[in-house]
Amino acid sequence: MNSMVFEKYSDIIPEFAQFIEAIHQPFPVHVRINRIKIAPDELIDLLLKKGYQIESSIPGIEEFVYIKSCPSPGNLLEYELGYIHPQALTSCLVSYVLSPGEGETVLDMCSAPGGKTSHMAVLMHNTGLIVANELNPRRYSALGYNLSRLGVLNAIITGYQAQQFPMRFRFDRILLDVPCSGEGTFRILKQDSIYRETRRKRRLPDLQKKIIIRGFDLLKPGGVMVYSTCTYNPDENEGVVDFLLKNRPAQILPIKLPIDCDEGITSWKGENYEPAVRLCRRFYPHRVNSVGFFMAGIGR
Repeated sequence: MNSMVFEKYSDIIPEFAQFIEAIHQPFPVHVRINRIKIAPDELIDLLLKKGYQIESSIPGIEEFVYIKSCPSPGNLLEYELGYIHPQALTSCLVSYVLSPGEGETVLDMCSAPGGKTSHMAVLMHNTGLIVANELNPRRYSALGYNLSRLGVLNAIITGYQAQQFPMRFRFDRILLDVPCSGEGTFRILKQDSIYRETRRKRRLPDLQKKIIIRGFDLLKPGGVMVYSTCTYNPDENEGVVDFLLKNRPAQILPIKLPIDCDEGITSWKGENYEPAVRLCRRFYPHRVNSVGFFMAGIGR
């Protein structure tokens, strides 16, 4: 396992030595308690009676927990019953930032395997409409299975290219959890080969820019969009948000979360970004015991 691939970020990741140490530590599997089917206190009590030790993932948010001595919560009966969904902690926070409400129309442009989609259904109390879009047909079964298992009733699945999603309708909320180089998952996968430079990865920023422009154009006036990745590369993060700001009348919205995170950076490799990208948020594994992540809240 070679962490040298991250040396290029040593000047932008704070406490870089601690970051390198953190990505070599075992990855904790957090679970989201699915309030569509069970109350958090009921599920916690159920697991405690079975002898599991439960830790709160975020103080004050009872639906995110860490089940100690259970590296594969997907093997639990509670998983099959739809009571829990294993999900990276930083990934769980995206839906809170987007904050969809009852009766709203929501577009999840890159939906599979459905963790964020199903969490949005919880926040919407299974009302309104979620369009769960996923281009890759091989991922439809996992997406459909998870939405069914978790009791989601307000979602439909579509199969468009995100950057070419039809412009016939406008949405209150849009989630863009875009394809990315996945550097933040190094701690889970531990495969150096996935970080080798490839032609596809060099093209990712161009694709991401097309997706964010289409997402903004699909947003209703007064709507909210969240752009997110699980990578550290500014070309895929602040650079994409900066591109949107320079080509559309978008606003970057403040993000307030009860966990430790860092501001977006305003320059990279000699390129200066719009000052507003500082309002974006970066999540590092030595600050938050989870996957590395990036989020931007965007308003129209």
